[in-house]
Amino acid sequence: MFEFAYPAMLFFLLLIPLLWLHLAMFKRYPAIKVSTAAPFREGKKRRLRRLSAAQYIMLGACTVMIFAMARPRRGDERVIVRARGIDIIIAIDMSGSMQAMDVPSKIRTSAALFEAVKKREVKHRLDVAKEEIARFIKARPNDRIGLLGFADLAYSFSAPTLDHKWLIERLEQLEPGMIGDATGIASPIASAVSRLKESKAPRRVLVLFTDGANTAENRITPEQAALLAHDYNVIIHTVGIGSQNAYVLDESFGSRFIPVGDSFDEKLLRTLAEKTGGSYFHAADAEGMKKVMAEINKLEKTTIEQPRYVEYKEYAPALAAVAALLIAASLLLSNAIKLQIP
Repeated sequence: MFEFAYPAMLFFLLLIPLLWLHLAMFKRYPAIKVSTAAPFREGKKRRLRRLSAAQYIMLGACTVMIFAMARPRRGDERVIVRARGIDIIIAIDMSGSMQAMDVPSKIRTSAALFEAVKKREVKHRLDVAKEEIARFIKARPNDRIGLLGFADLAYSFSAPTLDHKWLIERLEQLEPGMIGDATGIASPIASAVSRLKESKAPRRVLVLFTDGANTAENRITPEQAALLAHDYNVIIHTVGIGSQNAYVLDESFGSRFIPVGDSFDEKLLRTLAEKTGGSYFHAADAEGMKKVMAEINKLEKTTIEQPRYVEYKEYAPALAAVAALLIAASLLLSNAIKLQIP
């Protein structure tokens, strides 16, 4: 990056032609008085005076000095990014109901649904959630993110970490029903608060995904767990997963789809989010889940500082030295080597 520190100084370059005109046209010469100047007028054919080499060198010295005053320099810019991430725990419902598939309205027949499932165009709720959560994790490299799975109780699959590759590998291992079939919402909240309460991050967040109402009996209620989160400044975002157009694939007596609908408690999820300053979202299907994760990503911003450092290589000292040498050469040439009488 090349620049002039004081570019306004370059306007002085306009004086160089004026100085040349002064030396060539308006320099006063020694004169004597005579009775008539007629003989001299006939011999006067040239208006401009030819400048000497010393004078041209002096003009060059002035030009170089003006460039030196403008301080030309080349900068080597460095931008240091300092990101201060937040701590996020993702809690995913892993109860058996998460194997239900929310079917887009464009699919109207069982045959079309079988074809869409075969092509992986329609997936069960947990797979849809995992895909969007993995995308969310990849988009937040500066945040420590942890992973909880819950059914009857909550299980920690990863403490908040910056090793997102390892985290996504743990996420991919989750399957519906692998830790139980009930849905206990208080347990993951309490577990997340326990993980986050000592965090030094500027913001601590729990994102809870569920497709069911609270059916497990825990020692505390979800509302009590939310108050605990509020006391420790843990923000809860809740996501209700599911739609009325949902089916489970039953292969007990051949393959058939059984309608199940949604069963999450929207009122409870709203209450949990509101008690902690968070937001409630509804993800009816895969497209809805994508929009929800995009919204949460916008809500939770990472603080990034970008101080800018520029190291300059200055050319002004070298130009000033050149100008000084030219001035010395001009003075030497006009006063010692090529003396002339005007």
